[in-house]
Amino acid sequence: MKKLIAVLVVGLGAGLSGCGRKEAGAAADGPIVLNYANFPPAATFPCVQMERWKTEVEARTGGAVKVNTFPGGTLLGAKDIFDGVIAGTADIGNFAMSYQPGRFPVSEAMDLPHFFPDAKHASRILAGLIERFQPAEFSQVKVLALFTCPPALVMSSKEIKTLADLKNLPLRSSGTGAEVMKRLGAAPVAMPQSDVPDALQKGVVKGNVSSGEVLKDMNYAAYCPYVYKTDLCVISFAVVMNKAKYEALPAAVKQVFDSLYHEHAEWTGAYVDQHVQTALEWSKEKHALVIHKPTDADRATLRATAQPLFADYIARASAKGVDAEAVLAHIRSQMP
Repeated sequence: MKKLIAVLVVGLGAGLSGCGRKEAGAAADGPIVLNYANFPPAATFPCVQMERWKTEVEARTGGAVKVNTFPGGTLLGAKDIFDGVIAGTADIGNFAMSYQPGRFPVSEAMDLPHFFPDAKHASRILAGLIERFQPAEFSQVKVLALFTCPPALVMSSKEIKTLADLKNLPLRSSGTGAEVMKRLGAAPVAMPQSDVPDALQKGVVKGNVSSGEVLKDMNYAAYCPYVYKTDLCVISFAVVMNKAKYEALPAAVKQVFDSLYHEHAEWTGAYVDQHVQTALEWSKEKHALVIHKPTDADRATLRATAQPLFADYIARASAKGVDAEAVLAHIRSQMP
């Protein structure tokens, strides 16, 4: 680490005038300043990972880089982050690919119902997938980090013990999870996470299909005292940087950013997996949460119901020039 910081100091002293420091918004004798946009509230795991990345970058560059973080959509909204980074409104941004259906066909494969065991494995596989295929969907940006949330479960105001209990149940769900819920007989309802508490109180929905950390982070356990642990799908996230800003960085700073790529995927996955367990235990203690797991028969039904989605994905992605079968084969080859 000391050697790397020394390299940074020498490299910065020798060549900052030509590295785009002015564009990064810093004075000639100050650090490179980068603005990082994020959309969920500060306490949620996508923002926790943002703060960890900021801390590591600032430490590993010996203060040569300063990262200003903007959680909660204060700089860019959830659906605006990717284009906002391309345009330079933010230097760095974190977003969920599923918020723009069809735009990220390779990443989309990760959100299919693979039944990943946890976010750590899924995040590791996602990082390897994008590194392996270098998809055109990210050609306008520099990808700094990738990760997923843990596999989704169903949290509800009505007790769900079997798949049959999902029949006609209005559940807030999105992306691939919504399609699976529909095929299982539920009534998926699309809405932002922030609208769910009010919708639950008014009876617009009876539950939420999501990873479990929101039971605590957004206090959903107060409205949803039951969990049906489907471990269905994950949602993929990317941290991307304006390409010109990245290219203008000194080589030693680029090295720091690049070295965090796989490490940060592992860290974020492990962090949020543990956070889900904490949220479940907290929900049991504070709200008497009851957890049900699918029977073997119901789990087999879940997999069978989800299977046609893979054929749909192959047809959809192949039409966009993606070798969809190779993408799926890679994901499956990395499963534990």
